[in-house]
Amino acid sequence: MNNRVLINASLAAIALLALNIASSKVSCQEEPSWAPKPKQPSKYTPPHKPHTRLADLKEKNKGKDNWAEVIVDDDHLHAVYIASAPGTKVSKQFHPDTREWWIVMDGQIRFEIENQQPFVANKGSMVQVPMQTIYSMETIGEKPSLRLEVNIAKAKTLYPREVEPPKTPGIDWIPVTLNRKPAPYDRTNQPHINLYELAKTPGYQGSRFVHDDRAVANIIYGYEKNLPALNPKDRGHYHPECAEFWLIMAGQVRYPIENQEVIIAEEGDVVYVPQFTFHAPRHYGPGPSCRLAMNGYPNIAHIRDAVIPH
Repeated sequence: MNNRVLINASLAAIALLALNIASSKVSCQEEPSWAPKPKQPSKYTPPHKPHTRLADLKEKNKGKDNWAEVIVDDDHLHAVYIASAPGTKVSKQFHPDTREWWIVMDGQIRFEIENQQPFVANKGSMVQVPMQTIYSMETIGEKPSLRLEVNIAKAKTLYPREVEPPKTPGIDWIPVTLNRKPAPYDRTNQPHINLYELAKTPGYQGSRFVHDDRAVANIIYGYEKNLPALNPKDRGHYHPECAEFWLIMAGQVRYPIENQEVIIAEEGDVVYVPQFTFHAPRHYGPGPSCRLAMNGYPNIAHIRDAVIPH
């Protein structure tokens, strides 16, 4: 699939998402409700932290071309930063019941995905593979690649019969058969899009990259100058069902998070908030800002403070 086809497909997906959003606004209204809010603040359990700086990860792994750092490992999603030297390969594999996706932050990765033409993903590329779809990848070029890899929590990996599985402590790999059928790219899902191509669209403000019953990834793009004036008393919202995290793909994002100092996150950083935790992210700085928001529900509830009439 060439770049023009990819761009046209991406624009079509954006138009569809805009139509869906417009339709939902017709029937959606602010509903007065009661929502649970634990008296004790939610805790950050390892490996989670409010702010993971990419600069710190690079410093920690200085001198290594190959390294991996788990960033998210909660009840819904699992995310790991992976650096790979040129020539590093991921052999053919698939996930029996889950969708996996990657965001390339540096270098070049050549993907081969079942029923798709091979393609090269560069910085700003977002790639996904539906369940039961065989894929492989290889870092190409002259420098290491860097990607954030995300899947559903506790997802399992299977290998085609011609591939030798990795030796895994406590696991025996046995020959099996299954009724495997590669899932389609439905809704707004696409094999490959690139932020910098999308951002060329006049007025682009974001789109949905991953749309799955068990996870979403929303691209949120824009400029601080186009936002309303900052209200420091606005706590934003929280989510009662799961945590949420963001990969900063461009520029800076400002994060007031309940019980934390205000965070200014840079490109490549990851910000995480547990469930029940108020947060109010917004674009920051003079240039374009983009965050990829990820959580475990297709239309996660946003719980906001109510204005109680006197």
